[in-house]
Amino acid sequence: MLSAKGEEFRSFWTERHLCTLTTLRADGTPHVVPVGVTLDVASATARVIASRGSHKVRQVLAAGPAGALVAVCQVDGRRWSTLEGRAVVRQSADEVADAERRYAERYRQPRPNPERVVIEIAVTRVLGTV
Repeated sequence: MLSAKGEEFRSFWTERHLCTLTTLRADGTPHVVPVGVTLDVASATARVIASRGSHKVRQVLAAGPAGALVAVCQVDGRRWSTLEGRAVVRQSADEVADAERRYAERYRQPRPNPERVVIEIAVTRVLGTV
């Protein structure tokens, strides 16, 4: 699905841009926070590293094993892209290390955090100008 989006799309999701993650609170209202996002185009998987006790992680966990519907978005002037999908929390050391490596490639080496987990998003819909 994402591989058909082309090189401009792929490039945009490797440039260093701050993104937002939108999750839904129990009352249905959106919770939007700034995050760093990495995207694996081949597997249509977006990843956000976060602390286990953060509100965003707690909301995804509260959705149960099927995961939570979420969106990540990045904007650069008139260029923008939103990825929608279902998120789950991954906690294994290998999954966290992989997500940290991907984050370091796009942004910078993340600070050590023994409470780190990964919000993994299976992308099902793409919106945007790239």
